[in-house]
Amino acid sequence: MQTDNKFFDDLAKLGQSAVGTLHGVKGEVEAMIRARMEHVLQDMDLVTREEFDVVRDMAKAARAENSELTKKITALEQALKAKKTKSSST
Repeated sequence: MQTDNKFFDDLAKLGQSAVGTLHGVKGEVEAMIRARMEHVLQDMDLVTREEFDVVRDMAKAARAENSELTKKITALEQALKAKKTKSSST
């Protein structure tokens, strides 16, 4: 009976050792994959989130300014047309 317990104890220790080793290998593989992905992403020359947000805000401001200028131009064209109509009728 004693040898059976020793055998199972050794088998359990071996299993624990294998699990620990696999866990370490898993961590190393994840680190290697993460490093490789970071390298690939750096080579792609992507923008950061902060840079994207700044450019997006600039585009929003430019669209708003463009809309205001369009309204002003339309108002000036109408005023010019009204002035021409008024001056040609006199």
